[in-house]
Amino acid sequence: MLRHDASELAIRLGREAEAVCRHYLSSGHRAGRYWLVGDVQNNPGRSLFVRLTGRETGKGAAGKWTDMATGEHGDLLDIIRQSLGLVDFKDVAEEARRFLSLPHPEPEKTRIPTGPISSSVPGSPEAARRLFAMAQPIHGTLADIYLNGRAITRLSGTTALRYHPRCYYRPGEQSPTEIRPALVAAVTDLSGHQTGAHRTWLAPDGSGKAAVETPRRAMGDLLGHAVRFGAADEVLAAGEGIETVLSPRQVLPHMPMLAALSAAHLAAILFPPSLRRLYVVRDRDPAGDGARDGLVARAASLGIKAMSLTPREGDFNDDLRRHGANALRAALKDQLHPEDIRRFMEG
Repeated sequence: MLRHDASELAIRLGREAEAVCRHYLSSGHRAGRYWLVGDVQNNPGRSLFVRLTGRETGKGAAGKWTDMATGEHGDLLDIIRQSLGLVDFKDVAEEARRFLSLPHPEPEKTRIPTGPISSSVPGSPEAARRLFAMAQPIHGTLADIYLNGRAITRLSGTTALRYHPRCYYRPGEQSPTEIRPALVAAVTDLSGHQTGAHRTWLAPDGSGKAAVETPRRAMGDLLGHAVRFGAADEVLAAGEGIETVLSPRQVLPHMPMLAALSAAHLAAILFPPSLRRLYVVRDRDPAGDGARDGLVARAASLGIKAMSLTPREGDFNDDLRRHGANALRAALKDQLHPEDIRRFMEG
C-alpha cells in the first residue's frame, strides 16, 4: 500500500512538476524542458535537473531529477523530503497532498504562445528548430563581428551557428518583448537531429553581448545534447561555452568539438559509440572542475580515455584574447596526445 501511495503521489506531482519546482526549488529557474537549481536543498546553481515534461512513470518521467555533481537522483517526493528535511514517508505524503490541494498557475509549457517565432510552444524543440531555420549564415553579420571581437576568426565548419537580426527577448514573464540581434546556435543529438537552440543577444554594433540581465538563453531539449562543430568519430573535445570551444578550434580547426552550454550539461553529454579519446576543455572554476571530474569518471567507465585541456586564464577564450593564437597553440601542444598533434594541429 505504501509503494502504491508513493507511486500515485509521484505521478500526481509530476503533472504539476513546474509548480512543484517553483514552490520547493525557488532558487532555480526553467530552461527548456527542465528546472535547474543547485541541489535538493534549494541552493542556487545549475547542477540539479528536474524534468518538467514526459511520461507518467519510468525512464524520462516528468518530475524525475538528477544531480550531476553528486550522482543523486529521484522523483518529486524526494525533492519534498529533502528540501524540507522530512524523515518519515507519512510526513512527506501529507506535505505532498497539502501541496496538491492548492491552486496552481498554468504551467509555462501549456500557455498560449505569444512569441514571434511560430505557433510552436515557446521553449519547445519545435520552436527552436523554427528559430534556427529563420536565421541566416553568420558571414558578414553582427555575429561575425562579435566573434571576431573575441579573437575567433576561423569559422569554417561552424554551420551550427547562425545570425538572427530580430530575435525576440523578454526580460521577465511580465515584461514587454524586445527585438534584438542574436547569435543563434543549433543544439543537436548524436545523429545530428536538432533538439534545441541557444541564443546570445548582441549589442547593436556587435561589439559584445547585449546589455541585458541574461544575454544568453537556451531552449528546447538540452540534456545530453550540444552545439557541435565537426562530426566526432574516435576523438572529441568537449567544453561548456561556444566561445570557449571555438577558441582552441582556432589552432585545431579539424578536431571535432562540442559546446554543452553549461558545466552541468557538460557532465551529461552523450558519447558517440566509436569514441576512444575525449578532451575535456575545462574552465578554471569549481563548476568546471566538477563537470570535468564527472565526465572523466563516466568516460573511463566506458573505456574512453579522457584528458583535460586546461587554460592559463579563466577559460580558453581568455587565453586566446590575452596571449594570442601562437601561445595557445604551444600550450595545447603540450596537452594533446601525439597522434592528435599530427592529425589536427596546424602550424
